[in-house]
Amino acid sequence: MAKAKLTFADIDVTVTVPMGTRIVTVSEKAGAGIVYGCRENDCGECMIEVVAGMENLSTPSALEKRLLQEKRAKPINRLACQTAVLGDATIKPA
Repeated sequence: MAKAKLTFADIDVTVTVPMGTRIVTVSEKAGAGIVYGCRENDCGECMIEVVAGMENLSTPSALEKRLLQEKRAKPINRLACQTAVLGDATIKPA
């Protein structure tokens, strides 16, 4: 299976993950500072900033686009729970 490197800029940690892995799956294991409000009915709190490699992330779903719009996100923001890694990327909490 193809692999990609995901770097968490906030903690300077890079992990190798199978392509297609959602960021939420690896961020807690890596010790990243991403907050997941979905556990407290606050969807959209897992917003991240893509530092590099936006083209290597999955295309936003209609749900993610709507939530990003509601949260007044910048074009460099994504939701960690919705975003899959398709190639090397660097992210940090928004």
